[in-house]
Amino acid sequence: MQRTIGTTRITSVPEQALTGIEHLLRAALPDAVATIPWMRPHFVDDDGLMLGLIQMFVIEHDDQVIVVDTCVGNGKDLPVREEWSGLHTDFLGRFRRAGFDPGDVDVVLCTHLHLDHVGWNTYLDDDVWRPTFPNARHLFDRTEYRFWQGEASTPYVARPGDSERMTAMREEFRRTQRNVLHESVQPIVDAGLAELVDAPCEPIPGIRLVPTPGHTPGHVSIQITSGSARALVTGDSFHHPCQIARPDWAAAVDHDRAESTATRQRMLEDVVGTDVLFVGTHFAEPVCGHVVADGDTYRLVAGGDSDRLAVDADLR
Repeated sequence: MQRTIGTTRITSVPEQALTGIEHLLRAALPDAVATIPWMRPHFVDDDGLMLGLIQMFVIEHDDQVIVVDTCVGNGKDLPVREEWSGLHTDFLGRFRRAGFDPGDVDVVLCTHLHLDHVGWNTYLDDDVWRPTFPNARHLFDRTEYRFWQGEASTPYVARPGDSERMTAMREEFRRTQRNVLHESVQPIVDAGLAELVDAPCEPIPGIRLVPTPGHTPGHVSIQITSGSARALVTGDSFHHPCQIARPDWAAAVDHDRAESTATRQRMLEDVVGTDVLFVGTHFAEPVCGHVVADGDTYRLVAGGDSDRLAVDADLR
């Protein structure tokens, strides 16, 4: 996906397909998703399983190159998702073929610090994790950063009502996030490239970080204003477009499901019927669209005049 709003260009650089979304959104069974007719043809396959992407956005805004969320990354130790551990992809080649150079990136924004949003902050060089974007300021929300620092240093306490399987999954996720901090976040801090910010804030004129908590305590979405045109990059406040129609379908991995549901409802109320381009961080092509009313809920009018960017056909 490549889209221009005002004088700002937004480009999606996909790393890989996102599979298993039905395990994140437990209410989104194929029969339930089938009641949302606009899911086809873009967002579910022929078997009713949900389609998604892990992708980075590059925002060319005024004279700056801004990266939003840096996917899973190569060579990471991520036990919660075996298929993501030790990846060896050509993502940086794909990034360059899209017309970008890591050395030209001015700012990296992370909507939150989960494993699939910070991975390409770093790359492995002779057993040392080095910044992929060595000239970029990396902005982390202060609440988010401090939360994960605290989680890494305190014992796990099972949540009331969680099954044994859910408890085991949360423990594994916690171990994974410790690795994420070690491999993808702390090297940026050690290199002096990290800045902690307090959302809401506008670190670059026209680029605003807005609090959208629930998925994580310090989760932010990215609001872009260029002239009279506007866009909103969701991060993981939405994992799949079905949550536009069913904002109460919270993800199993949301830190606070009631809060994430309230956040989705508020976001939809803010953008429905407006010209705001709604850009889903994990949405399959065409990735973006406009939110309109649909009875007592909402739907996404996808694509419009957006263009697909043929970066690579294979998403390994």
